[in-house]
Amino acid sequence: MTSSDGGAVPVESRSLSLDDDVSGSCRAVVTSAAGWGRCMMAERRLLVLFGSQTGTAQDTAERVGREAKRRHLRCRVEALDSCDVANLIHEPLVVFVCATTGQGDPPDNMKMFWRFLFRKSLPAGSLCQLDYAVLGLGDSSYPKFNFVAKKLHKRLLQLGGNPLLPVALGDDQHDLGPDAVVDPWLVALWDKVLALYPLPPGLEIISPDVRLPPRYTLHYVPEESPWPGSERLQPAAPRAAPCELHPFAARVLANRRVTAQSHFQDVRLIEFDIAGSGITFSAGDVVMIQPQNCPEDVQQFCQLLRLEPHRRFVLEPTEPGTSLPPLLPQPCTIQYLVTHYLDISCVPRRSFFELLAYFSPNELEREKLQEFSSAQGQEELYSYCNRPRRTTLEALWDFPHTTCAIPADYLLDLIPRIRPRAFSIASSLLAHPERMQILVAVVRYKTRLSKPRRGLCSTWLASLSPDKGDVHVPLWVKKGGMKFPDDPAIPVIMIGPGTGVAPFRAAIQERVALGRTGNCLFFGCRHKSKDFYCQTEWEELVTKGFLTLFTAFSRDQGSVWLSSAGKVAGTRLESSRADKALTSFVWLDHEEKVYVQHRIRENGRLLWELLSSGNAHVYLAGNAKEMPAAVAEALQSVLQLEGGLSPSEAQEHLTALERSQRFQSETWS
Repeated sequence: MTSSDGGAVPVESRSLSLDDDVSGSCRAVVTSAAGWGRCMMAERRLLVLFGSQTGTAQDTAERVGREAKRRHLRCRVEALDSCDVANLIHEPLVVFVCATTGQGDPPDNMKMFWRFLFRKSLPAGSLCQLDYAVLGLGDSSYPKFNFVAKKLHKRLLQLGGNPLLPVALGDDQHDLGPDAVVDPWLVALWDKVLALYPLPPGLEIISPDVRLPPRYTLHYVPEESPWPGSERLQPAAPRAAPCELHPFAARVLANRRVTAQSHFQDVRLIEFDIAGSGITFSAGDVVMIQPQNCPEDVQQFCQLLRLEPHRRFVLEPTEPGTSLPPLLPQPCTIQYLVTHYLDISCVPRRSFFELLAYFSPNELEREKLQEFSSAQGQEELYSYCNRPRRTTLEALWDFPHTTCAIPADYLLDLIPRIRPRAFSIASSLLAHPERMQILVAVVRYKTRLSKPRRGLCSTWLASLSPDKGDVHVPLWVKKGGMKFPDDPAIPVIMIGPGTGVAPFRAAIQERVALGRTGNCLFFGCRHKSKDFYCQTEWEELVTKGFLTLFTAFSRDQGSVWLSSAGKVAGTRLESSRADKALTSFVWLDHEEKVYVQHRIRENGRLLWELLSSGNAHVYLAGNAKEMPAAVAEALQSVLQLEGGLSPSEAQEHLTALERSQRFQSETWS
């Protein structure tokens, strides 16, 4: 999941909007005499900053970094939140590569940068010495396509930055994917950069046929050398609040399936012991979990590459200023590196095949690898990798002559680090002290490949059994994008189909522990008898008067809604008064598939009264694909039918609710 950034300050500009055509806004700094003189005197230095949620933007940023080195530029590639944003004023040239997540939200690893950049106190000309370019990566099937890149570009303009190029917007929906935009954009970028920073005399661009050196040199440690012990391979105990570099190893207390065994989807409610961790959290926060590869895959990988799992090594950067990889102990074993660091289950990207081709001693394999890494071969690469979701490990199996020739020095260049996964916390410390619970849908699906696809983190978590002794999971907490009202009189309307209900379970537990009623939940799933998560818990809260529950079982027909007394009461709420409705347990009669947006429309009068008279806050969580737009449309319909607003007024009202934080969403793809 991806949490939204509730702390971002809107861009305030009377002359620019996100719909403006900014292609003509690029300043002619390259051709100005003053600009040319400044650039000729400056060090040939480039900073590439990325905001990446799934790794695509990071992979593209690293591609920019490699091409910069071929042009003899000193180049650093960093996540935006790893960079000291205050030092941007000292950077002559920066390339930003950023994705857009959820409903127009920045990726997790650029949120601190985002909040800083949109401070109203920043002077208008503070970045006047900065030459920059922005590349956005998004999906045009979402309403806020590349919103982050567009907004970033305009904010940099407001702060006086000098764009080398118009903002580029890569699109996953294009037949060739984002590379349809990225490839020509890179050609134009290097033309601009080399005009500003010409190659030093006597140097030429390093040919693509020449393999660049690895980031690190791997030195094997002699077997007879002192061994510090296996405890060095575990994350150190945190001295402050646990974080990515110092996670807390939480013991698994319970791992319970909450869907029927006959249901296709395995969903788990997993509980962790966080006693002594110093971890605190509130409803709406997220927990980050660092997964690991399964032993079978690790063993196969080592066999393929002819690596000795228990061989120890240390890493040495090949260039000054390059930091060592985080969370890798020194010395380290090959088994630890592959288990905890290398993402051998991810779908390999174009850069993987580009680097792999350099190692191939086999002509046929090398030609195929070069085709996959070429602009012309992207459609075939998509059919080979992306469409069937082929993993890195499986791709290595298909190129056996090349795989066994991979130098160990290049492992960290070839395969990305395993990303931590974010989960909405599904419990409250007020209800479960020193405990944390999450709701996990185990990812498993079929493609044309014979072996089912598995989600790395969810499959690993589902396999952890507390009955098999102490089982620990590295985790830490991050603030989420949703904030619930402090005023106990304000009712909350929560819309959470599927595992989207997780943050609302935490909120309801928290509010009930504080004695707060006014909790209204819309929950949707397929079958009441198979995937109605936490059904008994919800029914008890309904009976006690703490919850109004509206359910939509999309594959069940002929359902009815029940009052809190359990009596069949018909097809409509008899009273829309908020104080009476808050103890109802509801599902309605319907012949076709029913989703939460249908329940919203059917109970529009109640929602309008809660919004207009009760100053209610609305929260939405779940899959980002179609549901958020359908819910927004249903809410606008309620505003029109029950509030008497015109379509444009309803849209403006919903937008106003978002701006005032009375309508908050957290969605993920």
